[in-house]
Amino acid sequence: MASIHQDIRINVPVDEVWDAMRDLGALHTRLVVGFVLECQLEGEVRHLRFANGLQASERIVSVDPERRRVAWSATGARLTHHNASAQVFDEGDGACRVVWIADLLPHDMAPAVATMIGEGLKAMKRTLEALPQ
Repeated sequence: MASIHQDIRINVPVDEVWDAMRDLGALHTRLVVGFVLECQLEGEVRHLRFANGLQASERIVSVDPERRRVAWSATGARLTHHNASAQVFDEGDGACRVVWIADLLPHDMAPAVATMIGEGLKAMKRTLEALPQ
């Protein structure tokens, strides 16, 4: 099983980043503008359309406010297994670090998924750092 770990520093207070991350149906307007173009929340499942044309459905597994962590599983494309989480850590000085971890099968999908995670983190940084402070 492939395991991908990526992180990024975001120069925004941790509570503001967490507020956008936990808004599960607003990825496309609050968290990763331009990376996710559409997000529809239906109960525990969000349906996404990405800028690259990929569509996926994600089942929300956990929203943990104490740990500032969201976990989900995804279906779509060639994935036979996918679970992921994003967690926000306070770095002080009005900044935080977002850590995104994904485990997936088949293993040969790892490079494509890693690229998407990297693009998602860059979009998150751009989106959140553009907000008025």
